[in-house]
Amino acid sequence: MFIIQSILSYKEGIILNRPSVQILLSTYNGAVYLEEQIESLLNQKDVDIQILIRDDGSTDSTVVKLNALKQQHPHQIILCPESNKGVIESFFNLIQRSSETFDYYAFCDQDDVWMPNKLAQAVSLLNEKEEGRPLMYCSATQMVSHTLEPLKVWPANIPKPLSFYNALIENVCVGCTMVINKQALQLVKKKIPASLKNVIMHDWWIYLCVSALGEVVFDPKPSILYRQHQNNVLGGSTDGWASKWRKRLNRFVKGKNRYILSKQARQFIQLYGQDLSPRMYKDIDQFLNSYQKGLFYRVEYIWQSPFYRQSQMDNWIYKLVFILGKL
Repeated sequence: MFIIQSILSYKEGIILNRPSVQILLSTYNGAVYLEEQIESLLNQKDVDIQILIRDDGSTDSTVVKLNALKQQHPHQIILCPESNKGVIESFFNLIQRSSETFDYYAFCDQDDVWMPNKLAQAVSLLNEKEEGRPLMYCSATQMVSHTLEPLKVWPANIPKPLSFYNALIENVCVGCTMVINKQALQLVKKKIPASLKNVIMHDWWIYLCVSALGEVVFDPKPSILYRQHQNNVLGGSTDGWASKWRKRLNRFVKGKNRYILSKQARQFIQLYGQDLSPRMYKDIDQFLNSYQKGLFYRVEYIWQSPFYRQSQMDNWIYKLVFILGKL
């Protein structure tokens, strides 16, 4: 009976010509919510999936649970237990390990819940775009508590285009919602920086690459339940406006956010400068040159800068930090 069902499922996949998606999942001490997340991946509708998992040196029961899940789903789960390298290197390692035989690639955190149509919706929107070039999908998220109680939709509003001119100085694409096509994977994979110290985050880097040399599609409809809990390493915030800006100012005063944007921009132009349009290359070159000059040049440049952040307040902060030479 099992063999017959497998054959029927295989034939059904061929008849329906379902797209294939490789899901890249990095785990680290995520045993608490892991099974719920994996179940939501396996329950994705109208796509064929494979889950490529790199465990980043977990010390809890994460690997034990992953091995048990792999035994239950041996054809859909590939597990690579490795030493701890941190989230950025872990995801880039997954990109390097990825197989270029799939139609699409999705990035996944360890503690969320994906809605059943997440991947099908992403594929549908990407299919509306011109083929043969790098494409990326991202969406809003339904932020939830650790018990999956709804909190708010984030990001709720993206008023300006998701373009290279936004991506250079702001990331609005939540990594765990991102789905890219094969061309986008190849674009990122062929020029992974030798050192990742100047890459702020893997999803920001991918947004920058695809927006410069392809197209980014944003879906305002949430595709995941984005769990917020005390062990979150990264993620959105439910803080109010005043609290959010107090934390940003505190990080800036302590120097934690200084120079990261200019360093990432410099790394990007070193790797992809020859692939950019003449206009893009000129704009990023002028951005970096003006930033390195004196106060007068920075003040003169910033009022004609083509780069922007999504909110008006964030835009003013960007201009101020640029003038101060701390971007």
